Amino acid sequence: MPKSVDILFITLSSPIYIGIYENNKLIDSVVSQKKSSDILPKLFKEFSQKYKIKKLFYANGPGSFMAIKVAYIFLKSISILKNIPLFATDAFYFNKKQPIKAIGKLFFVKISSEIKTQKLEIVPNSKFELPDVLDYSEFHTNTTPLYGIGAVG
Repeated sequence: MPKSVDILFITLSSPIYIGIYENNKLIDSVVSQKKSSDILPKLFKEFSQKYKIKKLFYANGPGSFMAIKVAYIFLKSISILKNIPLFATDAFYFNKKQPIKAIGKLFFVKISSEIKTQKLEIVPNSKFELPDVLDYSEFHTNTTPLYGIGAVG
């Protein structure tokens, strides 16, 4: 009988990170430089053959608008078609709440619970990481991408 797992997707920029979690603990991961649209269907097929997928999780922004959109449409479709619950949280959960590149010298920052853009002269060294233990309380069922973030200009 295959292991029952949850899968986490961080597809906000390159590389993308995918974590396989059993009982909240990271048991396997994939890091890829490929485009989300190319790799997600292939990896999901592999995971479906190897595991029983219980829940899907993803970072719904901020980040690359197109990458977030692709991940959302793919994961929402899988969620509906396969009847697998989908959950989301913002990207700051995966980078120790560091600023996230927007465009030029603009970065997304999270102040309290609000996400804004801010001009930064010094580029922070921030990267996304898969947590060793998935804290379910950080995720919610409102999975739509964070489109409502202030305009980047």
